[in-house]
Order: sequence, then C-alpha cells, then structure tokens
Amino acid sequence: MRKHAGTRNMLLIVLLLPLAIYGTLRSFGSMDATVHTPAGHFYIVSVVAVLAFVMALFVGIAGIRMRNVKVTLIAMAYVSLAEIFILHGLATPGLLMHVSNLPSAAAQMSILLSVFWLWLSSMSSDRTLIRLLARRNVMLLPVWTALLGAVCYVLFHNVSWFGHQQLFSPLFKTITTVVIAFIAAWTMRRYWQAYLAWGSQLHIMLVHSSGLLIVSQIIMVTGVSWKISWWMYHITLLISVVLMLIGLTLHYSNRHALGSSLLQLFRANPREWIETCLSPNVRAIIMATESRDAYTAGHNYRVALYALRLGEHLGLNNEQLRAIALGGIVHDVGKLKVPDEILNKPGKLTQQERVIIERHPVSGYDICKRLGFMTEELSVIRSHHERWDGSGYPDRLKHDRIPLLARVTAVADVYDALTSSRSYRKAMSHQEALAIIQAERGKHFDPACVDAMVQLAAEDAAFFLQTSGSDRELELALQ
Repeated sequence: MRKHAGTRNMLLIVLLLPLAIYGTLRSFGSMDATVHTPAGHFYIVSVVAVLAFVMALFVGIAGIRMRNVKVTLIAMAYVSLAEIFILHGLATPGLLMHVSNLPSAAAQMSILLSVFWLWLSSMSSDRTLIRLLARRNVMLLPVWTALLGAVCYVLFHNVSWFGHQQLFSPLFKTITTVVIAFIAAWTMRRYWQAYLAWGSQLHIMLVHSSGLLIVSQIIMVTGVSWKISWWMYHITLLISVVLMLIGLTLHYSNRHALGSSLLQLFRANPREWIETCLSPNVRAIIMATESRDAYTAGHNYRVALYALRLGEHLGLNNEQLRAIALGGIVHDVGKLKVPDEILNKPGKLTQQERVIIERHPVSGYDICKRLGFMTEELSVIRSHHERWDGSGYPDRLKHDRIPLLARVTAVADVYDALTSSRSYRKAMSHQEALAIIQAERGKHFDPACVDAMVQLAAEDAAFFLQTSGSDRELELALQ
C-alpha cells in the first residue's frame, strides 16, 4: 500500500508540476516572455519527432516479433504522435510555408490519434476489435505508418483546407480537449488497474504518459503562441514519449539495454525465442505458479518444449511455433487462483474441489488477456484440457472446434504429467506414457497429434530424455 501511495504521489507530481509551472508563467506576464523563433521551432520539433518516430517503429517491430498486440498498439500511438508532429514542424510559419492553421491542426491530430491507440492498447486482447487487429498484427504498423504518411503529405500540400476559422474556435478546442481527456483518463484507469495487479513498470509509465497527453492538450489550447508557457506543451509531449520508452526498457530489457534486448527477439530459433519473449510480468507469474505447486516446477517450460517440438514435427509455421511456445509456458498460470489446500492435495479431489480446479484454464485466460497475449496463445491457455471426444473442460469443445495449438499442447501436457513424479505416484517411463497417450487416441487426443508424437518419439528419443531433465534450463530462463 505504501508503494502504491508513493506511486500515486509521484503521478500527481508529474502531472501537476507542468500545469503549475504553466499557470505561474501565465499569471506573471513578465516571466512569460515571447520566444519567436520559427527556425528553432522547425528544427527542434522536426528532429525530436523524427527520433521519436524511429524509436516507436523499433518498438512496433518488437511487438510484432513478441506476438504482443498491446506493444504493437502502443507503438502505433507514438508513431501517430511523432509522424503527425513531423508535419507540425514542417508547417512552421515563415519557413516552408506561410502562416496557416495546419500546425495547430497537426498538433491536435497527433494527440487525438495517440490517445486513441493507447486506449485500444489498454483493452483486453479478447475484445472483438482487438482480436481483429491482432490477426493483422504483422501488417498493422507498416500499413498505418504508410497511410498516415500519405495523409500528412496530402495535408502539407493542401493548406487551404485549414482556412475555416470555425474549425479552431473555442468551442471546437473545448470539445476536442474533453474527448482527449476522457479517452486518456479511461486509458490511465485501465493501466493503473493493470499496475496494481502486476506491478509492471510499463503499465505505470503508460499511466504517466497518457496523463501528460492531457496536460499537453490543455497547455496547447489555452496557451499563447510563441510564449514560454506555450512552448511547454512541446516539452510535455517529449516527456510522454520518453516515459513510454523507459517503461518498455524496464519491462522487457531485464539485464540488457533496450536495443540489445529487442534485437534478441529477432532470433529465428523458437527455442531461443521462448526465453527472450518472457517479460518480467510473464516470468513473475510463471515463478509464482511453480512456487505454489512443487509438481509444476519445470512443468510449464517442459510442456512448452514438448509442444514446440511436436509442432515442428507437424509442420507448423514460425508464427504458430512462437504462439505455442509462449502459450505453453504459461498454460497453467490459472492455478494461481486455486487455493493451496486443493492445488496440493495428495489424495483424490472431491467433486466440488474438481469444479474449482477445472476453472484454472479460464482463470489463466483472464490473466493473460490483460497482458496482451494474442488469440492463439489464449487458445492454448483456455483449451489445453479440452478432449477430442468433447468430454474435456472448460467449454466442452469437440474435434476440430478445439484450436489446433491447444490440441498439440494437450498431448505435451499429459506426456509431461505422466513422466513427472507426483506426491501420490512415481513418474512413469517414456514408453508407459506413450502407451497411455496412444490408448487415448481419438478419445482424449487428436489422432493426428498422437500419430505425430509416436513418430517423433521413434525418430528422436534423445530429445525426450534431454527435455525431461530441463529444470535447470527453466531456472536459467527465468533468471
């Protein structure tokens, strides 16, 4: 609670300090001097916007590689802010063009689009709109960047479109400010809730960043052009971008610098990628899950490796392999919601206890959808206990209605469960586990997945021996 109180206080300072400085400058006219330097505005805004644009693109590419639609949407927010702000700099009166309303319009558009994409990024990834966007995760950033660039080009060459003064009346500015403040405040609320749940530095930095967009909008619409107080909104926008980058650095880089950390995401080998993609949030929930259940020590990691290898044997593409790796390593995080006395009960579960433990796929799904996991990973988490004959849980799916990646993971999950020691039985041998899986062909498991598992075991028995002892690999991966 003290930590959260301190964070709230810091948030208030970050948001109120620039407003206090702005108000003080406006109140004392002698302090609020005019700094009319079109050339300075042009170079400062353009250079900073270009740098922010490049960094946002880099983050967006990382979001694509991490299969995290939230990161992609965050990048699109700051690409929008930076790209349109480049237009704002290029439209500086007295340099490349005469005095016009384009700079004001560009500044308004940049903040409005930025808060819109941030608002979308704060939504759970199982929302219909986010799922639709996630399906096009690879193309979202390049298509949006190109489209926005084309719009900026057209606007730059059609300045006359902004000659209507009513578009920049006090009423228009008030309505725009209210809309921006509402969307940004909603985004702040969602990310604040996420921060309270997971303690993520990215989430709290996005709270600060969204709040500074509101501050920037207020200063921009109430300030007098070229006054020192008016210049402050440029500074607050820059700080907003910097805080987002700091949040991403703290969230994903761990021991590495942001650049080197993100570059690791471009490894082609999914086995290496599985370790790189683990953000501190994901690492924390995996370790929390495994600390509560001795059986699961190493289980998540081994299931991910088995599912990954089986997926390779089935001919899944790299995107599917990344999804099954990430989904596999967090497939049991819903057990965090299961009481210890049920989770670690050595004997047979009662009917009521079984109902409780059978909720864990949905609990894991609810946890991970708030962390930006995409549809394929969420399907692994929710559906890995479904059965081919429809008798599984939680949704009683049957045959091909069970997502393919979940069907693959189900075989890997059961194999590892059978070959791992439990409090009430010793681990089975590799051959005994395979015999049980074959016996469940067409009942518990997809026949094609079972056939592939048996063929893989015949061709690469050493893999199963090596993976069954991979607890040390897990320890290294989570450090």
